[in-house]
Formats: sequence, structure tokens, C-alpha cells
Amino acid sequence: MTMPPDANPQALLTELLCGDDDRAEQAAQAIGALGGAAFDLIQPLCVDARADHRWWAARTLSQLHGEAAAQALISLLADVDSDVRACAAFALGEAQIEQAIEPLAELLADSSVFVSAMASDALARIGRSGVPILIERLRNGIGLERARAAKALLAILDSRSIPALIAALDDDSPVVQHYASEALTRLGVGTVLIKPL
Repeated sequence: MTMPPDANPQALLTELLCGDDDRAEQAAQAIGALGGAAFDLIQPLCVDARADHRWWAARTLSQLHGEAAAQALISLLADVDSDVRACAAFALGEAQIEQAIEPLAELLADSSVFVSAMASDALARIGRSGVPILIERLRNGIGLERARAAKALLAILDSRSIPALIAALDDDSPVVQHYASEALTRLGVGTVLIKPL
């Protein structure tokens, strides 16, 4: 895609990294509107030494479409900075990038509870294609993974998860039990119908 004639990519990049969140957000959206040319502008920021620059790279990549942007966001799921990982997870969920399912599932046990929450929400937004790996994490993950997986399955409400959700009613974690019970109720499992007299 060609850039608008009045667009100045370098000026937009300067605004993106200016340190003012409002101006940077406007620049992120303007860069996103540049189309394919925006990726080449943003890609170097993904490996910048400064975490805030990598965060703004993730935020701007969320405005782009296409395989290159998706793969760059997936790579940022492994960033050393938790805010960058969270931003990338959010963006991948919003765009419903199915290639991100496995890396997002790895973040369900992230050392940052915020990142694990973002990964769970992202998998819930991606939806049914993530159900098999969520079932596996509900059955075999550590406590936090199981809770995040159960929460995502509650949002998706796929009948394939019913056996794992039933088993999760006996989980050691009350949080897992709660999400499993709520999901099963919404799926219509265990509902007792009482005939009127």
C-alpha cells in the first residue's frame, strides 16, 4: 500500500516515542493507517533495548493486518518485560490470531498474573480453535493455568470441554471449581428439570 502524500513516517515515529501517551496513541493509529509500509517502520522497535519502545511497537502492530504483524506480535509474547507480553497478548486476542494459540497457552502460567489474565482473555476471544489446548491445560496445568483455562472455557462455552469441566469440579482450587461450575451451568449440564405438579 502507498502512504498518504501528507504522511511523514519519521515524524510519526518520533511522536510514537515522545513519552506522552496521548500523542503516542495518536501516532500509533496514524502509523497503522499507513498500511504495509508501517511494518517496516515499526519492526526495528520490536528488538529495541527500551521496554517502552517495544510496548509501543506491540501497540502499533495491533493496528496492522497481515502475517508479518501477527508473527512479530507472537515473538513479543516472549519479551522479558511483562507489560510488553501483556500488550502483545491483548492484540493477538483482539485480532483472533489462531497461530498464537500455543504461545498464548504458554503464558497461562506466566510469572505475571496480569500477563496470564491477558493470555486467558486472548484465548477466549480467539474462541473454539483454542478449546483443545485449554482442555489440556485445565487437566494438566499448574493451579494458575487451570484457573485461567477454566475462565477461558467459561467464555467460550464449547461442549467439547464438558468432561474436563466436570472433572474440574473436584479441583484443589476453589477458583477452578467456580469457573467450571459456572461453565457447566451455562452449558446446561447438571440442570435438574422439575415437572410442575
